[in-house]
Amino acid sequence: MRIVLDRPRCEGHGLCEEAAPRLMHLDDAGELVLDREQVDEGDAALANAAVRVCPVAALRIG
Repeated sequence: MRIVLDRPRCEGHGLCEEAAPRLMHLDDAGELVLDREQVDEGDAALANAAVRVCPVAALRIG
């Protein structure tokens, strides 16, 4: 499974980071950084939760 970030769409709300802190974080400038694009089965639920909570649909599973 792969998580994909549409950087231009991302507004840095941070809800995804709260849902999946092992997979992503906001940097000092408030930009989302994917720590892991490839997601194993153990973190699939976290990745899906992050996609669901993004208010601007900047994340997707691909």
